[in-house]
Amino acid sequence: MAIDGRNLQILANYCAAAADAMAFTLMRTAHSTFVKETEDFSCQIVSRDGLAFASPRSFGAPWYSGIDYGPVLALIDSYQEGDICITNDSYAGNVATHSPDIHIWKPVFHRGEIVCFVVGHIHNTDVGGAVPASLSRSLTDIVQEGIRIPPLKIVRNGELNEEVARIMRLNVRAPEQNWGDFKAQIASVNVGERKIHDIIARFGIDDFLQGINGILDYAEAQARSIIATIPDGEYFYADFADEDGEGGFPCRVAITLRVNGDTLELDYTGSDPQLASSLNMPTGGRERHPLALVGVTYVLSTLDRNLLLNAGTLRPTRAILPPGTVMNCEAPAAVGMRSLTCALSQIATLGVFSQAIPERLPANSPGGNSIMNIRTSDSANRNVVASLGPVGGGAGGTPRHDGPDGSGGLSAFLKNTPIEINEAEVPIHFHRYGLAADSAGAGRYRGGLATEMAFEIFAPNTTVTARNRNRSVFASAGVLGGEAGGLSDFRTLRNGVAIEHGNTDVIHCQPGDIVEVRGPGAGGYGLPVERDVNAVLQDIRCGFLSEQRARDSYGVALRDGEIDHAATEQLRAEMPTRTTQHFDHGAARSAFEAIWTPERYRLLTAFLAAAPIGWRHFLKQQVFTAVAADNDRPMQTIFDQLKQRYPAMTP
Repeated sequence: MAIDGRNLQILANYCAAAADAMAFTLMRTAHSTFVKETEDFSCQIVSRDGLAFASPRSFGAPWYSGIDYGPVLALIDSYQEGDICITNDSYAGNVATHSPDIHIWKPVFHRGEIVCFVVGHIHNTDVGGAVPASLSRSLTDIVQEGIRIPPLKIVRNGELNEEVARIMRLNVRAPEQNWGDFKAQIASVNVGERKIHDIIARFGIDDFLQGINGILDYAEAQARSIIATIPDGEYFYADFADEDGEGGFPCRVAITLRVNGDTLELDYTGSDPQLASSLNMPTGGRERHPLALVGVTYVLSTLDRNLLLNAGTLRPTRAILPPGTVMNCEAPAAVGMRSLTCALSQIATLGVFSQAIPERLPANSPGGNSIMNIRTSDSANRNVVASLGPVGGGAGGTPRHDGPDGSGGLSAFLKNTPIEINEAEVPIHFHRYGLAADSAGAGRYRGGLATEMAFEIFAPNTTVTARNRNRSVFASAGVLGGEAGGLSDFRTLRNGVAIEHGNTDVIHCQPGDIVEVRGPGAGGYGLPVERDVNAVLQDIRCGFLSEQRARDSYGVALRDGEIDHAATEQLRAEMPTRTTQHFDHGAARSAFEAIWTPERYRLLTAFLAAAPIGWRHFLKQQVFTAVAADNDRPMQTIFDQLKQRYPAMTP
């Protein structure tokens, strides 16, 4: 059959169904809750050159729909039928982006020739390293982040490489769980291989190969059509993590978006230098690296839900990723918390597009989801390592409705693990898991509520990790008069005394401790005074909003559980009815940016870019310390003093 428009869509549907089958197989046969419940995995079918042309439509993480496996495919000398390759090395092809992500790929042959590859990854709950669950912002180089597997054949001609398998199992804290997940991965790519053979039998090899290019070209044409509706121009936005390391200074991700006709350029110049912590992203400077462009994928698919998501979607876009920065680090930088930095890049991406087309996009999701993991022991002294699920925020308010509560936006793909599953597999007891009142940013359409979790520890020497802890200082922004979302929180109750943890992501617990974590809320859209008073009343009745917050943020007063219309009218008469700022970032960020202005950051960026990579984070800390001590001291004076004090920093 000819691959015309209709048959191309049919072929695309068949390929997506094959990817669905891979994902369903993986999800149903995996051992860890992080794969089978949270669904932190991906499956793709990629061309012989490594370009993804089919991904699951409703399973797993959508970050990798535009992935290019080409650089890592080229690191294997040759392929034979029955081979399956593996890596989790972040600096080998820049496909795996932190150690827990185990990527595998299998060539699909037809009459002795490779026609495509079936690929995928899972996030392992633990791959060894310095801390349980392998990840913490406190780690400073990749060697601390667990076992690293260079690209190699784990299965050769259908036979498992048992020597490598033994090394993998020996260096992790939950070998049986990891090996069960790995076997699920093997099953997934085997199913994908069979499905591809079925598709070739139906369409013929020539039309299949021609169709791969057609699918990629069609997605590109769709993307260009969407981009052409966005006003040309240059737009800037920056977002911040609370800390660039333990007890550190804010970490900045900055984007200048340039829209020109049907093309996009995202320039990350102005982002922080490569850090001596694990927030770095190992993109290799690749201009279409999926992690640098996830936000673009989200924006384009928001603007057109019929958009095909594959590597062709990203062809009209290029990213500028300056080397030696948090967006393009060099080995041996730690990269375990790259997901937090990736969330910041997505928020910054939505921020620049929001300025171009505010009437078509929502306020931003908060980012900073805490991925809760635990290492403990049961009554039989069995070691238990498990993920308890994400604790984050909802999505931002939209131009037409409230943001979804508890999930949505940037983290919609991370599904929660039911309490029943957690308590059946992990010796802990949940006191609460639900939505957090008063956490949403107010607006004509409010932001999504955050989630909160509280659980009790039963065993001594238990370690809890809260990966991606953030938003305890800087709130998520509201737009066009909407208020910023609520802040996150992390504490332990021990003998009735609260121990505050801030953004600490690894804590040590004892029996009787109750761990409490609350995610950040999302920002609102539009002026709160414009919100329907009945919607405010409904939120109060649902327990989402306190009466005091209703008065303070919405100008809505109650009497005997009903709207007090006279008092409400008076309160609302005193509220702002227009806004002069596109974003409300909250008090903490406003105070920070009053000192750290765009001009000051421009000077800092130029100074650090001229320094050796290994010096950059240290010098950033020195500059921030100097500014904190004397805000009026000129930046050039600070730079000159540092050059005199540390002559070895001069290349």
